[in-house]
Amino acid sequence: MNNKTIGERIKAARKAKGLSQEQLGEKLDISFQAVSSWETGKFIPDSDHLPALAKALDISLDSLFAEENRTWELKPVNYDFGHMFTFVKGRAQMLGLNQTLGVLDLLRKAHGGQERRSRHGFETTYMVHPLTMACHALAMGLRDDDVIAAALAHDMVEDANMNPSDLPVNDRVREAVRLVSKNQYDPNEKDWEDRYYENIRQDPLACLVKCLDRVNNLAGMADAFTRKRMAE
Repeated sequence: MNNKTIGERIKAARKAKGLSQEQLGEKLDISFQAVSSWETGKFIPDSDHLPALAKALDISLDSLFAEENRTWELKPVNYDFGHMFTFVKGRAQMLGLNQTLGVLDLLRKAHGGQERRSRHGFETTYMVHPLTMACHALAMGLRDDDVIAAALAHDMVEDANMNPSDLPVNDRVREAVRLVSKNQYDPNEKDWEDRYYENIRQDPLACLVKCLDRVNNLAGMADAFTRKRMAE
C-alpha cells in the first residue's frame, strides 16, 4: 500500500465527515500541516495517532490500509447442494455416523420442496441450511453423531410437520430437536419465547445446534434479514 493511496483515503474520509484539515488536526492534537502531509502522501500517520484518526473519521484501520477498495455487493448464492450432500454423507460413512446417515435419507422428504428466503430473488433449496450447519460442525472437528444428526434434523419438526419420534435418532437428539422447534410452544402465551430459550439453555446439545443455526442464518441469510433482525 503506497502513501499516496493512504493519503487519498484520509482526505476522502475527512471531507465525508465535513472536517477541515485544521479541525481534524485539533481532534488529533496535531497541526494542520501534519494532516496535509498525510493527505499528500509525504508521510503516513504513526501508530500513536491511528486509533484517534480512525475514531475521528469513523473508519476502520482495515479500510485505511487495505490493498484495494472493495465495494461489497450481494451475488446469487453459490451453494452446491449435491456437493455438500455427498461430502456430509461420505464423511458420515467414514466416521460411522449412523444417525447422520439416517437423517440424510430424510432430508429431501423433509425440506426438498422448501426454498431459502431472499429479498433479492436468489433461489436455492432450503436443504442447504442444515447441510451447511453439518459442514460447519465437521469443519470445526465436531464428529459426534448426535451433533451432526441434530444439526441436519433441527428444523424437521418445526418446518416439515414431523414428530421427534419420526426421526431415526436416539432420545438425546430427539430432545434437542424438540427444544429448538418453536412450534412446540403457543405463540399466544406472553412468555413463550423466554421459556423457549431457557429450555434450550438447559440442554448442551440444543445450545450447540441453536448456535450453529444462528451463525449460519447470519452468514447465509444477510439479504433476507433486516439489520434490526440480524442484531436481535
